Formats: sequence, structure tokens, C-alpha cells
Amino acid sequence: MAYRKLRTILALIAFVFAFQVVHLQAQSASDTDTPPAPHAKQIHLKHVLVISQTKGFEHDSVPDAMAAIYNMGHDSGLWDTTMRTDTELLTKKDLGRNAKNLNYFDLIVFASTTGELDLDDSQKADIISFVHDDGKGFVGIHAALDTNYKWPEYGDMIGGWFDQHPWGTFNAPIINEQPDFPAVRHFPKEFVKYDEIYQPKDWSRDKVNVLLSLDPTRLNYKDNPRIHRTDHDFAVAWCKMYGKGRVFYSTLGHTEESWQDPDIRKMYFEAIKWALGMTDGSTKSHPRPASAQ
Repeated sequence: MAYRKLRTILALIAFVFAFQVVHLQAQSASDTDTPPAPHAKQIHLKHVLVISQTKGFEHDSVPDAMAAIYNMGHDSGLWDTTMRTDTELLTKKDLGRNAKNLNYFDLIVFASTTGELDLDDSQKADIISFVHDDGKGFVGIHAALDTNYKWPEYGDMIGGWFDQHPWGTFNAPIINEQPDFPAVRHFPKEFVKYDEIYQPKDWSRDKVNVLLSLDPTRLNYKDNPRIHRTDHDFAVAWCKMYGKGRVFYSTLGHTEESWQDPDIRKMYFEAIKWALGMTDGSTKSHPRPASAQ
């Protein structure tokens, strides 16, 4: 009887051992045959180049604007941002050193640049080609209009140049002329923003799509020698096509505080998306609203 029990116990031990061996072999084979977990899907980010070189007046809000654009891209996952205070990357030449050039980027942003930027003729030609021929985007913030007066093609691309700010920084009464456009859709029909509004020269409404403008019926014209537009047509934001490329400009963003305003941040966020071709919005010019004449 003892012998039978011993034989049964030994048989049971042998069975368990064999089972464990088979299980380990199967697990090893399974580990070998099972493919590794897939990597996260690669999403192609757009590449935005922010330039803030100042050769004239230097706005305190420049770092705020640059940081806002960086954070918008980072937080949304829609673009990465390269920020420069020089103009070296504004070229299609191979710079070496792992330095990016315009062939890498999808959009240029001029963040309150001023004066005649450090650009040679080949760089100017490359910027024009970037927008006009390659169909890439350009966004101008505030003092981008106070830039490159000696470069006619720049004025043609952005839509004009700075010609004073007749009321300085004030509570600007603004009309939303194109509430269907992505960058201004969130604004009401009429609103007020404390900002510095530029007066454009060499600018014509029939060459751009005016999105926002000052309400001329609520402005003070008395004893103001800075007012040069006799038509009292003061655009606050516009968009246009330049060849194949999309261009957006707004005078809003002069103050540091403006970049904490959700409305202003959203305007530029949507403007960048539009200029990158992520959303649609008309660039067709339109007459001045009857209520603003």
C-alpha cells in the first residue's frame, strides 16, 4: 500500500513538472511571436517661424506674443514653434549646422517687428517666394506694419504700412465686419478693446478682406494732426491672398495685457490655423458697411 502511494505521488510530481515545462515553453514561444505594442501614431505638426527683430521701436509685448504663439501650438498639438530675434532662417539656402531654413517652415509670423530688418536681396526674394509661389502663410502682428518701408514687395504682401496711431492706446470701438471668418467669429458685432490701433497708408480696402475696423461714428477727430485718412477708414484686422499664400494682419496686440485677453489670443490662434490652411475663410474684398460711413 505504501509503495502504491509513493508511486502515485511521484507520478503526480512528474505530471506537474511536465505541465510547467510545457507552459513555460508555450509562454516563451508566445513572447517571441507576439509583435511589440505599436508606437503612438505620428502626427505631422506644422512648423511656425516667429521673427521679432526690432530695428526701430521695441514693444514690451514682444515676448508675450512669442510665448503665446509657442503655447498655442504646444497646447493644441497643431504646430511647433521656432522663435528668433534675428533673420538668419529667413532664407532657402542650406545653412548647415542642423539649422532650419524656409523650406522647413509652413508659416512666418512677424511679431511686432520694426524698421528695416536685416535682410539681403536673396532673403527678400525667398520670403516672397515662400508665400507667393509656395503657397505658405504669413501672419503680421501689430508693428509688423511698421516694418520694411524700403521693400515694396513687403508692403504689397502685408497690405500697406504704418502711418501713425492717431489715438494712441485707447478704448477702441471696433466693428466686426466679417463674423463668418474663423479668426473673428468669436467677436460680437460691436465691441471695445483697449489697444493701440494703427492707421495704414498705401492701403486700400479693395485689395484686402477687412475683418475688423474702427467705428468711425464713435471716434474723436478734433485737433488731431495724426489723422491722415480723410475717408476715416481704419482697419483693425484683415486677410488677403498673396499669390498662392494666405496673409493675415491685425494691429491688436500692442500691450502686454492684450496677450492675456482670451479674445485676442483666440483671434491669433484661429488666424494661424487659417494661414496654415487648416480652416477656410474668404479673402474676397467687400464695400465698407453702410453703418460705418
